[in-house]
Amino acid sequence: MERSSFTLDLGAIRRNAETLLRVAGGAELWAVVKANGYGHGAPDVARAALRGGASALCVATVDEALELRAVPALDDARVIVMGPANDRELRQASSARLELVFSGRPIPDGIPVHLKIDTGMGRWGLSELPAPSRSIVGVMSHLAAAESDADFTSLQIERFRGATADLDDALVRHLANSAGTLRYPPASFDAVRCGIALYGISPFGSDPAFDGLEPALLWESYVALAKRLEPGDSTGYGRRYVADEPTWIGVVPVGYADGFRRDLTGTEVLVDGERRRVVGTVSMDAIAVELDREVAVDTPVTLLGDGILIEEHARVAGTIGYEIATGLETSSTRAQRVIKE
Repeated sequence: MERSSFTLDLGAIRRNAETLLRVAGGAELWAVVKANGYGHGAPDVARAALRGGASALCVATVDEALELRAVPALDDARVIVMGPANDRELRQASSARLELVFSGRPIPDGIPVHLKIDTGMGRWGLSELPAPSRSIVGVMSHLAAAESDADFTSLQIERFRGATADLDDALVRHLANSAGTLRYPPASFDAVRCGIALYGISPFGSDPAFDGLEPALLWESYVALAKRLEPGDSTGYGRRYVADEPTWIGVVPVGYADGFRRDLTGTEVLVDGERRRVVGTVSMDAIAVELDREVAVDTPVTLLGDGILIEEHARVAGTIGYEIATGLETSSTRAQRVIKE
């Protein structure tokens, strides 16, 4: 038996793409598959998103784009690199038919370029747009707080609208991320760039079902050992959990080396379909789960999926679903990877 297994549901990716495309109200959907598809596997997610209606793929680096180009099914896909590129990468981008985002350095000839204007993120972006050239195919910006600040998001939308009002209609205008797409119809413009929602994870930290989204990843393991603790006995490093009465625990062979973070002590998983609490210190290769009875070795444990939401884990860890997802070792040799079509 494998230590754990990740199952990626491509049908959920497709349906999430279809949902986002409907919400976008006529704008194109561009699927963000950077960081190995937010930990889910970029090539597989990209193929499913395109089948669900996405018309382009967005990544952060030229190297990420080249990995997609190496997949036969993605050879002709439109790919936009949103991060900066050096001189070597410019040459690679040209030969690989990539589109690049520029917000500072001189615009190269012969490569389709999207100009990024800063409307309030205060990070990458031009303060004003230069004169258009033949290389420019789009103009973009990025929302800073669409998940939390309605007033500032509306201000950014209006800034972007004003900055691009006089541009040629042939230039693609794109601003909205997942949160912007789901909550601010005026942010859609010509295309929306959706990442986290594509994977069925809420950008708002809430239940993704509220927005009609389906989590696409299932992470499963098993109880490798059931152990009875007597009062005063502890489990794990630092004796962070000490039994005050006779207690059964299940030891599950995953830990922070697999992406189950140290700060997830206290979160819940499913043991044979029942919610149970993770106790003690999460170690590199194992976690302990509090049980209400002895269970058999090989009893199934669900770490994500089947109602165990990544948003729940994020709240326990004091972070966001993005960080939990991208930290999962879904392509590790320690885990089995299954694709569900």
